[in-house]
Amino acid sequence: MAVLSGKKVAFLATDGFEQVELTEPLKKVREAGAEAHIVSIKSGKIQGMNHDDKGDTFDVDKTLDEISADDYNGLVLPGGVLNPDTLRMNEKGVNFVRDFFVQHKPVSAICHGPWMLVEADVLNGRTVTSFPSIKTDIINAGGHWVDEEVVVDQGLTTSRNPDDLPAFCNKVVEELREGKHAAQTP
Repeated sequence: MAVLSGKKVAFLATDGFEQVELTEPLKKVREAGAEAHIVSIKSGKIQGMNHDDKGDTFDVDKTLDEISADDYNGLVLPGGVLNPDTLRMNEKGVNFVRDFFVQHKPVSAICHGPWMLVEADVLNGRTVTSFPSIKTDIINAGGHWVDEEVVVDQGLTTSRNPDDLPAFCNKVVEELREGKHAAQTP
C-alpha cells in the first residue's frame, strides 16, 4: 500500500553509518511509496558499517549543496558512531537538520543519530531515546532521555539501536504519513 505516495524523504548520512539503520528504514519508506534520497556532505559513495566491520558502499543521491529541507517531507538520521560525529561538524548538515524542525516536518533518528539533534539544538523539553552512550549529551541539550524501544515526541521519532528497527521503521512511516506537526518547535 502506497501510504507515502507523493512524499520525499531525506536520509542524511556519511561514511561510518550503521548500515542496517539506513537500509531498513530506507526499504520501509520506499515500500510505503515515498521517494527517498541518500543525502550526504560529499558526492559519490559512502561507506556503511556493520558494527566495527566495513559493510557495503552506497551511492549518494544528493549532496547538501544541491538541496534544502524545503525539498523534503521528512528526514531520517541513521546512527553509527563516526557518521553523526562527522556530520555534526558540518554546518550545512546541522542547519539542514534544524530546518526540518523550523518547518514542522517529521524527523527520525536512531542509535547515535540523535547527536545531530543535540548539535542542531532542537531537543529542549523533548522526550527521546538513543544509544545509551549519548544519554548525557541529550540531557545536557535539554532533552528528557528514556530507555525505550521507540519514542515519538511531536513528530520526532527516536530509537536506541538496530534491535529496535521494526518498531522504529513502523513509526517512521506513521509520522511521515501524518505530515506536519504544528506543535513541533525548533
